[in-house]
Amino acid sequence: MKEWTVSDVAKLAGISVRALHHYDEIGLLSPARVGENRYRYYGEEELLRLQQILLYRGLGLPLETIGAILDSPDFDGVAALKQQRRLLEAEAKRHRQLVRTIDRTIAHLNGERAMKHEELYRGFVAPEKQAEYETWLTERFGESIREEIAPGGSSAKQTGEQAMARHMQALAAIEADLVKAMQNGTVPEARALDPLVERHRAWVARMWAKPCPPKAYAGLADIYENHPDFVQRYETLGAGFSRWLPTAMRAWARRMREE
Repeated sequence: MKEWTVSDVAKLAGISVRALHHYDEIGLLSPARVGENRYRYYGEEELLRLQQILLYRGLGLPLETIGAILDSPDFDGVAALKQQRRLLEAEAKRHRQLVRTIDRTIAHLNGERAMKHEELYRGFVAPEKQAEYETWLTERFGESIREEIAPGGSSAKQTGEQAMARHMQALAAIEADLVKAMQNGTVPEARALDPLVERHRAWVARMWAKPCPPKAYAGLADIYENHPDFVQRYETLGAGFSRWLPTAMRAWARRMREE
């Protein structure tokens, strides 16, 4: 059986030896064996597990979550690859749309072509992912949560492009204020954030076209914190925001349930 040293694997995967040592230390990726010379040796099974680790990292999942997924008794490597392929294809499609949006915006700013305001936001939101997000929550909280999180006819479908553009502008303003609060050092559990978090919850309710009670809002926070789509988006808005916002949402929901 062919084996690879830690240096070989680092070179193959394009990562550092230090990263592989760290993965070993936290139990995420152990070598097949350690030789008498104390060198780590990896086999094909370890290489395939490393591929999964890097794929999930590329999708924005934290190492702790990746370990739980890979060590689950129900983990299916082929099924995972198919799911990752679907996610990457969807992300590639969104990125292509964003590139087109950027190109059109540049042309608009250069006076080369007129651009409708609603075109500014194409590629930023993918309404078709609602079903995927509902499934994510349902798996974690049971079928009872589905009625709470399912949009009431979907505001995204009911409104036109101009209305959707206004909705997204409103969200951008809310998120900018939240990011500013985080960057100013406000802890996410602070009661002082309640009015701002309530603006965010109210925006979600408008998009769902139905109430967004504390339980559903806290469930949405779980998606925001763990789903790669949202982790990537919120980290773009501000370093650490992908964890700060869900914590603030859950803290608000907890206070509302206690009152």
